[in-house]
Amino acid sequence: MKIKIGIVDDDLLFVQLLKNYIDSSENCSVVLTSTSGHLFLNEINTQPLDILILDLRMADGDGLEVMAALSKTAEAAKIIVLSSFYRRSFMGQMLKMGAHAFLSKEIELEELLNVINAVHHTGHYFSNEQVNVMRNQLSNKLPEFHAYSKDNLTEREVDILKLVCQQLSTKEIADTLFISPKTVETHKTNLIIKTCVKNMAGLVIYAVQNNIVDADEIILFDK
Repeated sequence: MKIKIGIVDDDLLFVQLLKNYIDSSENCSVVLTSTSGHLFLNEINTQPLDILILDLRMADGDGLEVMAALSKTAEAAKIIVLSSFYRRSFMGQMLKMGAHAFLSKEIELEELLNVINAVHHTGHYFSNEQVNVMRNQLSNKLPEFHAYSKDNLTEREVDILKLVCQQLSTKEIADTLFISPKTVETHKTNLIIKTCVKNMAGLVIYAVQNNIVDADEIILFDK
């Protein structure tokens, strides 16, 4: 099945060009577009999405409003923020708001497809540059992201968390640990509940912050 994509951006020409390019790919299909954050939130229940490509600055309902609304939805699409207002220093805020990837509109279209596949299969995408930024941001002065310490995680949860940081899919984790994909998903859910993060990207930050993995050991999707 093709990855179902939604695009929300108030530049209609950009939306049309991006839709045409994505639809020309083998495994992706744009099933919903909107030039307004508010209109999108009214339409989201009519069409389930796997990935939402979202602009930050829009006149009628900006990207932050959309992310805040989607964070209250249990089965929300994974969010790729694609914006001309890209700043590396905003990376942490974007992740806390629920973004699964944060990209500049200067990205090459082929690379964007790689990011879409990475987010769909592993739950997040970080570039080398972004990992370096997050490493610098993870200081003792930062507030904790969680109510549990790493000591509260089970040995199996730690194993799965390390594999998440290697960007393995649920099936790949299941095959590596000789357990079922359903069991992997259960452990992932427990990890999110225990660490009080919103998504797989938050789990990676948690793992680095608690010295479960080193930032240099994070496997990046770069194909």
